[in-house]
Amino acid sequence: MTTGFVVVVAALLLAAWILAIANRLDRLHVRTDAAWAALDAALARRAVVVRALLDPALSAAASRAESASRAERESAENELSGLLGALDRSSLAPALAAELADAEERVVLARRVHNDAVRDTLLQRRRRVVRWLRLSGTAPQPSYFEIAEPASPSDAVMLTPRPSARVLLLDAAGRVLLFQGFDPARPQELFWFTVGGGVENGEELRDTAVREAFEETGVKLAPESLAGPVWRRRAVFSFAGQTFDAEEWFFLAHVDGIEVDTSGFNDVEEHSISAFRWWTAEELESTEDTVYPVQLAELLPSLSAEWDGETRPVR
Repeated sequence: MTTGFVVVVAALLLAAWILAIANRLDRLHVRTDAAWAALDAALARRAVVVRALLDPALSAAASRAESASRAERESAENELSGLLGALDRSSLAPALAAELADAEERVVLARRVHNDAVRDTLLQRRRRVVRWLRLSGTAPQPSYFEIAEPASPSDAVMLTPRPSARVLLLDAAGRVLLFQGFDPARPQELFWFTVGGGVENGEELRDTAVREAFEETGVKLAPESLAGPVWRRRAVFSFAGQTFDAEEWFFLAHVDGIEVDTSGFNDVEEHSISAFRWWTAEELESTEDTVYPVQLAELLPSLSAEWDGETRPVR
């Protein structure tokens, strides 16, 4: 009788614990949805103010941002941010300049609140009990919103061009090698990304891909063994307080039985990369982790076929 009572109490406590986790996860999803709604409203207000500037190019960019799908919204909003960064604000009426600065400040704050909510939700969804019991149900996985931020609301958004070559390193099983890292300014936001890095002065894209692969993995690739570039990705991202306008060119390389050697990491990589692993398309499809490019899980299986010579855009 005593044993049965203990079992019942333990079961009730376990059920209460699981219910508490499920309720917290539900509240986090509600918080994330509300944060996105607030960010969307802040971006919409910025677009309204921009159209009041009566600049045709800015008005067109604002309209494109408003009508963009969620998948294309980051790119469109960053295009608008770039144009605003080049705007001579001294020529604006003081009241209009102040309203624009206020609209930009609200976007910055709303984006940070949104990304904080996304971070907390993803951390909860990654807990073993949540994954094992599928407590997240059919709720879509939230994602960070990456948009360039000025250092202060009145500063121009300065985008640093960054051409880079990346390598889709596939093993014999079709798995892709990814590194996990973070922006030193936001170490709590982890994400996975492919091998590769920035193009140095006077360097060809293929040479950059070969060099980066060796520095980051210890693998010596022959330039002629690389297929591509198979993909091209445009993205705006911040790293260590600097905002980059990145143009990434992806090459494809097949390797077998290699041992990854990260001893060639530079100081930045040493302090901002925390792990690496090989991923299957199925694992990428089911993970709650943030992965770039976003379409990697969807497009990875297509890399098993011979490259047709076309460079395709990816997100």
